[in-house]
Amino acid sequence: MQNSVPHVIAVSSGKGGVGKTNFVVNVATYLCSIKKKVLIIDADLGLANIDVLFGIAPKYNLKHVLLGQKRLQDIIIKGPNDILILPASSGVRELTSLNKFQKIQLLSEIETLNIDLDVILIDTGAGIYDNVLFFCSSAQDIIVIVTSEPTSLADAYALIKVLCKEFKKDRFKILINMARSEKEAFNTFRKLAIVADKFLNLSVDYLGFLPYEQHVKDAIIAQKTFISLYPNSSFSKRISNLGDKIMNTSQEGVGGIQLFFKKALGVV
Repeated sequence: MQNSVPHVIAVSSGKGGVGKTNFVVNVATYLCSIKKKVLIIDADLGLANIDVLFGIAPKYNLKHVLLGQKRLQDIIIKGPNDILILPASSGVRELTSLNKFQKIQLLSEIETLNIDLDVILIDTGAGIYDNVLFFCSSAQDIIVIVTSEPTSLADAYALIKVLCKEFKKDRFKILINMARSEKEAFNTFRKLAIVADKFLNLSVDYLGFLPYEQHVKDAIIAQKTFISLYPNSSFSKRISNLGDKIMNTSQEGVGGIQLFFKKALGVV
């Protein structure tokens, strides 16, 4: 069992292509730079790409654990800046929806981990698929990444609606990505907040925004985090501010990753 009680945060989105994984790797890089112990769980189990963004090639991944070939402790790797990564697999269709047995098996493996951590970032898939709901449903915090595109707003609302109605989640932090201005970001958040309040009687929180940054694509192509390549940019400063906000979030109710999975399975 780990010595500390990590803060478990699911980072999700209603649709793909909104910069969710890029946010995860950059905020993890910042948190490690301020001496926080971070584990990223690549929870997009069928289309994993955390390893791609870091430019690393894990030999083993979650598939090997679920097949009984490896233990979870054996597949965790250390990425840049000492970020710990639990890699998933890509192009493995059977992992796109874990069954009850696989979830219990994953829980059993999680309980054997002996890692001291401050924060666990769960990079989920997009949409309202079973795996996404599984990983989001019991996190202490859920960050939903949204852009100003109407499809992104509509799909983000759909994700929030399902988690609220079916899983009784009532805490959502909204991060607006690729905003052209602060005004555009807040107007985008406001549209989502109004709909959530009107139809779900739910108040969502504004985490902040990240500006549109053309060099993000360059960092992705270079397989480096943007914050490491352009540490003095306004984008990187906003990543740092968001990382500080995340770490300053109330720890009330935090119970570690074992509790995270037990709650998701309905054990507690």
